[in-house]
Amino acid sequence: MDVNQQAIAAMRAITISREYGSGGGEIAARLARRLGWRLIDHAVIEQTARELEVYETEVEKHDEEYVESALSRILSGIQNLVTSIPTPGAPPGSASPPLAAETRAYQDTIRQIITAAANTGHVVIVGRGGLVLLAGKRDVLHIRVVAPLELRVVYVARREGLDLDAARRRVQAKDRARTRYMQTQYDSQHEDPHLYDLVIDIAVLDLDSAVDLICLALERKASRLSVPVEDLGPAAGLTPYPGKPADFRAPGKS
Repeated sequence: MDVNQQAIAAMRAITISREYGSGGGEIAARLARRLGWRLIDHAVIEQTARELEVYETEVEKHDEEYVESALSRILSGIQNLVTSIPTPGAPPGSASPPLAAETRAYQDTIRQIITAAANTGHVVIVGRGGLVLLAGKRDVLHIRVVAPLELRVVYVARREGLDLDAARRRVQAKDRARTRYMQTQYDSQHEDPHLYDLVIDIAVLDLDSAVDLICLALERKASRLSVPVEDLGPAAGLTPYPGKPADFRAPGKS
């Protein structure tokens, strides 16, 4: 599927929320390549680690996850996205800040990077609460990728070289971690379908078909940017039902 670059030019970002093992990270990578947009995934962790001056392994403890594959896509432009974020922490020579303060500083930096990336535009943001931080922005498309547990277990087993039991434990642990992250950091439930423009179940669809659907949704949402808010929603352009609405009744029932 070809992408109409002119049609999507006004859109700033796509956020990808995904169940672990659903292929959402791979979908995001393929999507970014097809669109020619920046992918904000592992690079965000690395940039944040530099901002906080802590090792990445420490950052991972506070992050929602460690991205599935260590893709070597350090964003060449990420340094330009954030030019004014102060480096949290104590002055040189002083004692290290408490862990709680360091964690808050890390989360604040994450939020600023995501916001700055979206403001710069044409980015695919994977996880990290981007859907909440950018909620309500009409020039951002929000996507959720899900899949049945058993299929996610198989995906993780193949991608990470685990046996099925180990893969199942990993999927379930990551599910709990992501749920806890959204609750503690954003007071949100990522299972809420109202947070998204589109929820894609990869039970049958292949990954490239999911990318096709997202590109189509991106074009369609872009085409609605100039529509007044009062003209949006399922009632837009509809006429009243021709007859009086009634409940469906099974044949033979009065």
